[in-house]
Amino acid sequence: GDAAVFQRMVAALFDMAGLSVELAIGLVGLMGLWLGIVAVGEASGLIDRLARALSPLFTRLMPGVPAGHPAISSMTLNLAANALGLDNAATPLGIKAMKDLQSLNPTPEVATNAQILFLVVNTSGVTLFPMTILLYRAQLGAPDPASVFIPILIATCCSTLAGLLVTAWVQRINLANTIVLIYLGAAFAFLLALVGWFATLGADELQRQSSLLSNLLIMGLILLFLLVAHRRSVNVYDTFIEGARQGFETAIGIIPYLVAMLAAIGVLRASGAMDIVMSGLRDLVALGGWDGRWVDAM
Repeated sequence: GDAAVFQRMVAALFDMAGLSVELAIGLVGLMGLWLGIVAVGEASGLIDRLARALSPLFTRLMPGVPAGHPAISSMTLNLAANALGLDNAATPLGIKAMKDLQSLNPTPEVATNAQILFLVVNTSGVTLFPMTILLYRAQLGAPDPASVFIPILIATCCSTLAGLLVTAWVQRINLANTIVLIYLGAAFAFLLALVGWFATLGADELQRQSSLLSNLLIMGLILLFLLVAHRRSVNVYDTFIEGARQGFETAIGIIPYLVAMLAAIGVLRASGAMDIVMSGLRDLVALGGWDGRWVDAM
């Protein structure tokens, strides 16, 4: 009985197609910047050293990825950016990591075990400095914006561990390996030390230290790449431009995928199907006597 539903669905198609291009164009600058920086890091040799240092861990978690492969450094940089709460840096680095993993994929239409594991760890990744969340809480007037710091750290550690355990069980990865336990043990020891340090700080100081440390680390890494590349007589400008050009091509290349996904989501919502599903969930929750606010939040 809703004669306007088809008009809304067609409008959603057009709107989402436009939004897809806007999102991709918004990524062009970020992709260009970070892939340009990564290209300089590769030319300096530092990223290769990073890949070799972490190869013992990744080759055991992802047997299909050769030791020292560029995908290892790309994944490491992405996970580090996520941990530091630098969402703008993490997105282009994550796309590059998945692209590097795809170069090892014998069947491009199907995700490899390495790609699946990376996606799980990326999605559930540990967040040391949830800068975006703290900023939103401060903007919305939270009396103590940084009070969620330790709960977020604990929650993301648990989600990462759960994701790793489930994926390892499905893919038959041996997490009891000595090398894996050493790397994971060192990571958790670092996290515990960090929690212990931040637990001694007040709310304002915690927020200040988090912001300072995360931004200082990423800026220091960029400067280190530039200085080492310059000392090795690398043409830093041309190298950066070449990497940035690849970032531009990658950002434009994801537009068809964004259009397909967002158009489907837009039609699902505009058709009313999403409302029917949510209504069913609310009824189910009400029958069980549970609090239905989480359904409304969805």
